[in-house]
Amino acid sequence: MLMQRPEAGLLVVDIQDKLLPAVHDADGLLARSRWLVGVARDHGLPIAFSEQYPRGLGGTLAALREAAPEADVVDKLHFSCVAAGCLPPALLQKRQIIVCGMEAHVCVMQTVIELLSAGKQVFVVADAISSRKPADIELAVARMRAAGAVIVSREMVLFELLEKSGGDHFKLMSQRYLIGEQP
Repeated sequence: MLMQRPEAGLLVVDIQDKLLPAVHDADGLLARSRWLVGVARDHGLPIAFSEQYPRGLGGTLAALREAAPEADVVDKLHFSCVAAGCLPPALLQKRQIIVCGMEAHVCVMQTVIELLSAGKQVFVVADAISSRKPADIELAVARMRAAGAVIVSREMVLFELLEKSGGDHFKLMSQRYLIGEQP
């Protein structure tokens, strides 16, 4: 199955002020996630940021919020966004959910597995997830794949949502996300 723009939304899981410094390749995760948020925004997808216990762990990184100021921000105590019942209707009405964030083996994985159980097609962006230990990222990806998630890269998201070359939208997306050094 391919990602389709009218059917898709982006969920950014728990990329928060006090959590980010603890994960593997934190700067890279932030840069790649911001790139992905920009792609989703420019494709017109609904975007939601989740925050795990924001009073204690801080909010979503300002750089991400600035990339999608219209995005919904939801807070939770459950590790899974589904179990927390916090996902906004604009995202839940979509058949396909694209997921990035942290930690891959906790909140991302539990959310992905429960989205799959709810009948969603879930695409996990492997180059935009992280955990404190690289081994936990690998285990989480393997488990999410085994549960039925489709593992993708950021560029797969970009090109599948584009569908074809040519036209003003393709030109805009190429200039913003493909030309020059990318994260």
